[in-house]
Amino acid sequence: MNLTNINDIKELLGRHGFRFSKSMGQNFLTAAWVPERIAGEALLSESTGVLEVGPGIGCLTEQLSYRAGKVLAVELDKALKPVLSETLAHCPNVEIIFGDVLKQNLPELVREKFGDMRACVCANLPYNVTSPLITSFLEAGCFDTITVMIQREVAKRICALPGSADYGAFTLLVQWYADAEILFDVAPGCFIPQPKVTSSVIRLRTRERPPTEVRDREIFFRAVRSAFGMRRKTLLNALSSGFGDIGREELEKILIFCKFDPKIRGEALSFGDFALISEAISDFYAENL
Repeated sequence: MNLTNINDIKELLGRHGFRFSKSMGQNFLTAAWVPERIAGEALLSESTGVLEVGPGIGCLTEQLSYRAGKVLAVELDKALKPVLSETLAHCPNVEIIFGDVLKQNLPELVREKFGDMRACVCANLPYNVTSPLITSFLEAGCFDTITVMIQREVAKRICALPGSADYGAFTLLVQWYADAEILFDVAPGCFIPQPKVTSSVIRLRTRERPPTEVRDREIFFRAVRSAFGMRRKTLLNALSSGFGDIGREELEKILIFCKFDPKIRGEALSFGDFALISEAISDFYAENL
């Protein structure tokens, strides 16, 4: 059976009485080159354990099984259980568990399933939970690389540079943990049903240490979230909303002390800029509160 052939897919799903769920963001690949290339870009080897989320009918899972030591696929839709039992019966290094990956203790799961193997993520992620999934993978701190297919607009946000329209709080969150790159795009016509947007495959290589040192990570990201909470606000106005306990006048003094124009906007600031501001805010708290 060809798991990317549209006729084979329809016959398989019809035989098992499966119906697509819009709420789960299900779109199955119908172009063989896509799962082959995604798996090929995931930097896998026999010493790698790979976590896949949302295997669907298993076309990417199959390709991962040829390249990795073990594949752990987590699927939310239990209606796919008989389908995956059939399509992946020839892949002895694949284990499937059914449930919500966002409710899993990922470091514990990785230790249990992969042992001493190098762990990574490779998946075609549902669009509706892309950001929380990527955040969860990064914050777990146990994955060497994360290679995922996501909506192109989100991929552009993740890989954006300061000053660009796509640059924002999620950019800084992801790039705090990893180096990010867009590998290639996938057109809507490569799926059934066809999504309304183009997809992109990105690879995140997790960092050994953040791109900048900060005393208080929570204050750093509080400043980041405040700066991008309302993009049209000046940095001073944005920080005043996020740090109401400090006060506008003191925040203006902090920005001037850090040599920033209070009228600048958050999208113009780099990691180092936010670090400088967060350190000054930390100093203020230490001295006054």
